[in-house]
Amino acid sequence: MTGSDVGKFAFLVHPLRIDDFARKYAFTRRLPSSLVEQVFKWIPPRLVSHITGIRSATGARAEGWFIGLPLTPRTLMESPLPFVYRRLIQAGRVAEKQGARIFGLGAFTKIVGDRGVTLARNLNIAVTTGNSYTAATAIEGALLAAARMDIAPKNATAAIIGATGSIGTVCSEILAKSVSRLILVARTHESLESLAGRLRTGSRAHVDTETEVRRAVRQSDIVLTVSSATDVLIEPEDLRPGAVVCDVARPRNVSRRVYERRNDVLVMDGGVIEVPGEPDFGLDFGLPPRMVEACMAETIILALEGRYENYTLGKDISLSKVEEISALARKHGFRLSGFRRFERAISDEEVERIKHAARTKPPLDVAAESSL
Repeated sequence: MTGSDVGKFAFLVHPLRIDDFARKYAFTRRLPSSLVEQVFKWIPPRLVSHITGIRSATGARAEGWFIGLPLTPRTLMESPLPFVYRRLIQAGRVAEKQGARIFGLGAFTKIVGDRGVTLARNLNIAVTTGNSYTAATAIEGALLAAARMDIAPKNATAAIIGATGSIGTVCSEILAKSVSRLILVARTHESLESLAGRLRTGSRAHVDTETEVRRAVRQSDIVLTVSSATDVLIEPEDLRPGAVVCDVARPRNVSRRVYERRNDVLVMDGGVIEVPGEPDFGLDFGLPPRMVEACMAETIILALEGRYENYTLGKDISLSKVEEISALARKHGFRLSGFRRFERAISDEEVERIKHAARTKPPLDVAAESSL
């Protein structure tokens, strides 16, 4: 892309919780959740805001648009696929009309159905789920947090919740090169064993599988959550003192009660990225200024680079794409925003307090877990 060109992108957003509707439509607070979901199901996608002020470290610029799809995760997952695909294609048409040349999928829109493949076939612009950069930053964040907590990966046990999903699979491939033991966690035993079989050849880690989240977490020093589950999976009593949890899932897999009751574990939001320049998103989507999720960052990076191609689609993510998008992110000045949880920064002093509390807390009786 030449210095005079401006990269053009669009990104699809949708409400993760019923409360999200109330940010714009206050009256929905007084209505039953099921009614709100049903009414908004029949409202088509629309333009939400114009995004300006993005400037790469190379001098490249980008502008974009948020396209809103008023469907909750439950509606997306429970509706017939033809209906969901129609809505996604409608959203893509809105992006095309604005002049976007690449369309990024946020939250559950990148999970439902075939993860962007059908959408890409029906649009005249490129599509990406952003999962390559999400995977890259999930691992980067988890290992940075482990280092701050004085956890040496080569001696550590790590668990990946949602290991057989698209992000989980490539994260497992990467993390198996660093840790002593890797526990793959998912609902289906056969899929787990298939993945474990591939990883056991040539991996540094001893690879185990587990279908019970709690049992895996209680044994782990490092936990990475990339599950598509809509429910909380990790509670305060599940974590061992001094553990690190990188919660990439949206909605979050870690209960808010963990932050309230466990001062001896470091839990951080995964994949929160600082965008270069002075970006104005024109929308409050719950993150501080200049911050976006990694999936959106991938879309912006590709626009800055002039790479208008279907980049990350479908279930499989290639390790080469993860490495490439990481290099492009560094080139353009994107970086992890530091440690955050529920959109709040975690200071160095707080990390030190967590480490001190972990040293004074008795370890979990993991052996007792076998009786659960």
